[in-house]
Amino acid sequence: MKQCTHADALPHQEPEPLSETCPECLADGTHPVQLRLCLTCGHVGCCDSSPGRHATEHHKESGHPIMRTFEPGEAWRWCFVDHVLV
Repeated sequence: MKQCTHADALPHQEPEPLSETCPECLADGTHPVQLRLCLTCGHVGCCDSSPGRHATEHHKESGHPIMRTFEPGEAWRWCFVDHVLV
């Protein structure tokens, strides 16, 4: 089973979210389907089911590997590099 090779490099403390919703969606006038929180810098972006796919774009631009769901009641994390749940 494939494993994430980036989780050990995450900061010990989760970063504070930089916003409560996807700022790119706000700027575009679109509505995010679900939100993701970058565990490196705290950027909040929308999921790939949203029109802008801003969480994925953030990963592509920044290289930050892992995001977690930013949805209430959910706790999973995703590694964009290794393509696995963390």
